[in-house]
Amino acid sequence: MSDDEEKKEDSLEAARDDSAESEDDVVEFEFNDDGEEDLKKTLKKLRADLKVCKKEKDEYLTGWQKERAEFANYKKGEDDRKAMFSESMRERILSRFLSVMDSFNMAFANKEVWDKVDSNWRRGIEYIYAQMNGIFEEYGVKAAGVVGESFDPNIHQSIDVVPTNKKEQDHKVAEVIQKGYKLGERVIRPARVNVYELR
Repeated sequence: MSDDEEKKEDSLEAARDDSAESEDDVVEFEFNDDGEEDLKKTLKKLRADLKVCKKEKDEYLTGWQKERAEFANYKKGEDDRKAMFSESMRERILSRFLSVMDSFNMAFANKEVWDKVDSNWRRGIEYIYAQMNGIFEEYGVKAAGVVGESFDPNIHQSIDVVPTNKKEQDHKVAEVIQKGYKLGERVIRPARVNVYELR
């Protein structure tokens, strides 16, 4: 046999193998006892196969949707945790500066002494205080605790009770010992106050 004939034989054999493989992919027909093709049996088998495929498809789709929902919940949870961590760190850093603000407030509290300080130096200190207040405002930190407001245990810490005869002063803030601060709606430090009490 020549080389050309061998090549033809090899290509024919390869074509037979390909067709045999594709025959495996083709639906097998059902036959009756006489050896004839039975379309009813074939159709019944195809319907059963289709049912199985639909059931598997539904299972896979349900599983995929469930996993997708779980991932979306996981991602949302992670975003929430990151936001809480960020908020917690911001609160921690800002609360470290509260003692600096307290020092400024103590310096300004004694008006008589503060007015005797050199005016240039006093303006510089007041400017630094204004810068600190600006930073606090930028991050949503607000002072809490004002003389005359009603006592609220959520934002005030009672240090002492001041007796009063006036009914309208009962349970009102008499004196702010140390300012409190809120970050948004959350109290990062309650105001330390003296409270009026009716006697």
